[in-house]
Amino acid sequence: MNYIITCCSTVDLEVQYLKERKIPYIPFHFQMDGKEYLDDLGYSIPPREFYDRIEKGAMPVTSQINAEEYKDFFRPILEEGHDVLHISLSSGISGTYNSARIAKEELQEEYPDRKIEVIDSLGASSGYGMLVDSLYEKREGGMSFEEAVTWANENKLCIHHWFYSNDLTHFKRGGRISPTAATFGNLLNICPLLNVDKEGKLIPRRKVRGKKVMKEMVAMMEQHAQDGLNYSKKCFISHSARYEEARKVANMIEEKFENLNGRVEIFDIGAVIGSHTGPGTVALFFFGDSREEEENQ
Repeated sequence: MNYIITCCSTVDLEVQYLKERKIPYIPFHFQMDGKEYLDDLGYSIPPREFYDRIEKGAMPVTSQINAEEYKDFFRPILEEGHDVLHISLSSGISGTYNSARIAKEELQEEYPDRKIEVIDSLGASSGYGMLVDSLYEKREGGMSFEEAVTWANENKLCIHHWFYSNDLTHFKRGGRISPTAATFGNLLNICPLLNVDKEGKLIPRRKVRGKKVMKEMVAMMEQHAQDGLNYSKKCFISHSARYEEARKVANMIEEKFENLNGRVEIFDIGAVIGSHTGPGTVALFFFGDSREEEENQ
């Protein structure tokens, strides 16, 4: 197919995955300990080192991609004669979607014969990555550019994002939960279970004590997954320096959902999303009922 699927670094997929599928990505930026880095999927700073530095007191600060950077990113693809289908990080947590839209509008004048579309994923981390993965498979199956745009907009809210953190410091810093809730949560070992709503924003849903939160998160998949326990699509998990917990959740899912499309795939939460979660987060992603319907219940 004569269109290229692109994304940004916050898909939290492995760089080898994107290289093998020839999916170009544009990196966000972050600063740590007085130095600026590209969010290059763990090449400059491996995830373990990144989270170790946070635990030792580093406070990374992120900056979004601007319109000029997007134009420089898209232009070579357009010049090669390809159309561009760009999938963006949720507009509910970043302004980068608007930057990509501005770049699209300006480039459309330069390349009137090329198609450029920017999709707001309304997702983040490997849930955003799951939308990119699905679109890649659709394209490889012969889906046209126009069909892919329609499919993405009709199905992006079916990708569920459920996650928890056993260290609430960075969620407090980012305003996701109140300082009081963070303090008592850390003291009482209460892990809020959060998800991403229909506007692509992070919303606390339940308060769960300790490791029970892992079972509660799997219960959300039982409740919302397409076809329930007969769910037969992919399942992704991402984590920030909590691989053992992520693997436990994956084992629970693989035991309950026997018809999964392959094993649960586990990824590291990258530097930009990880700057806001800090270490201690485990996130679960799957196809389920529409998040819009969930909000209306």
